[in-house]
Amino acid sequence: MLREEIMSRDKFFAKRDVFVIGGAFRIMTPEGKLLLYCRQKLFKLREDLRVYSDPEKKKEVLHIQARQILDFSATYDVIDSETKEKIGVLRRKGLRSMIRDNWEILDKNDNYLASIMEDSLAKAMIRRWLFNLLPQTYYMVNSSQSRLGEIKQFFNPFIHKFSMDFSADRAKSLDRRLGLAAVILLLAIEGRQQ
Repeated sequence: MLREEIMSRDKFFAKRDVFVIGGAFRIMTPEGKLLLYCRQKLFKLREDLRVYSDPEKKKEVLHIQARQILDFSATYDVIDSETKEKIGVLRRKGLRSMIRDNWEILDKNDNYLASIMEDSLAKAMIRRWLFNLLPQTYYMVNSSQSRLGEIKQFFNPFIHKFSMDFSADRAKSLDRRLGLAAVILLLAIEGRQQ
């Protein structure tokens, strides 16, 4: 099953499709096999991302939905579409993210699990105020500051591509689906900021 394959893997690639209005995102294995596909809808007041196992959108796998219509510190519930069970929550730290992207990963009961933070304040400032050609790197760390994963952007001014590596999380304490949902949100929000 797809869920088991995702949970057993540590490395993934993500790509934002270029010629799609509104944004479409692919999560793949390092070998190039498509695992997840998401197409962002235009003109939604409240962010509502549906993630499928294929581009034809035959089987919905995940549902990522913002809790509020307008929310500076946006909070997104990540739901398993098959079981309708909430997997966890992704919450953007509003003021902090203006200068340096900063997110929290919460469990299904809104308890803190980990943070996602952009690599450095200096690079973040350069990206926002001078030019956006420096590739981004994000680190996922738990409450004891142990690294769980890393998300790295490839340098390409036209195509957003990321590699994700969760191999530091040997105990698999972070649900890989939450990590992949975070990457989809980063791609979606990054695309709107360009």
